[in-house]
Amino acid sequence: MKNQWINWFEIPATNLARASTFYETIFGLSLHKMDAGPLQMAIFPSSGASGALVQGPSYVPSEHGPLLYLDASPAIQEVLDRVEPAGGRILQNKKMISEAIGYMGLIIDSEGNRIALMAKA
Repeated sequence: MKNQWINWFEIPATNLARASTFYETIFGLSLHKMDAGPLQMAIFPSSGASGALVQGPSYVPSEHGPLLYLDASPAIQEVLDRVEPAGGRILQNKKMISEAIGYMGLIIDSEGNRIALMAKA
């Protein structure tokens, strides 16, 4: 069996404008808005695997679905410090995974999704 690599992800949103503002604020980036018929999307800039925030009939935010680890480089604490002012909640503060891998943290985004952050510092 081949290794399975993520090449696209979708994070559910009930309010795409609010979710876009949240991620743009904590990561300091701009998302590309797109109308895809019944779906509204805000696409993350790509540097390999990419994905989008998606608002649509079958997209329901949850703390209990798959856990995505998003890159919070260069410093995870800078991203964590922006989570609560942007409307999210911190579930787990910066924690070292290992010297080789770096750090992680867990948040709840503005829509109620559980998301992990990861960075070397």
